[in-house]
Amino acid sequence: MQSKATNVESYLNDLSEERKDVINQLRKVILKNLPKGFAEGISYGMIGYFVPHTIYPNGYHCDPKQPLPFLSMASQKNFIALYHMGIYMNPTLMDWFSAEFAKRVKGKLDMGKSCIRFKKMDQIPFDLIGELASKMSVDEWIACYEKALKR
Repeated sequence: MQSKATNVESYLNDLSEERKDVINQLRKVILKNLPKGFAEGISYGMIGYFVPHTIYPNGYHCDPKQPLPFLSMASQKNFIALYHMGIYMNPTLMDWFSAEFAKRVKGKLDMGKSCIRFKKMDQIPFDLIGELASKMSVDEWIACYEKALKR
């Protein structure tokens, strides 16, 4: 479900109160922990955090007019989704996150390549998401991204 919102405030206003509270909590913990240089906005119909063109003029290889995406969150039909591109491209980060998730959350990690799905909103490990958001700087993300492009 892609939102047609053009800014974060509109995205939030379109959510149910329950979902709005959860997305706001995620947003707050991400903004508090995200390294300097990333920007927030609407990207691909979700609240996104990306490397702006002022830092990385090449943009996203799939659509260079778009800034380089890093992390996004969305209210999907049956879950809250958190998309973290760094976790997808960095096996060490993935191993760390999987191990920490198992220590902090009852139940199995529901995850695709870069998508972490939270079906039970009362079991979202906000502190862990904050730590995850802090683990990769803009420069580290650009280096990881460019290394993957060269393959």
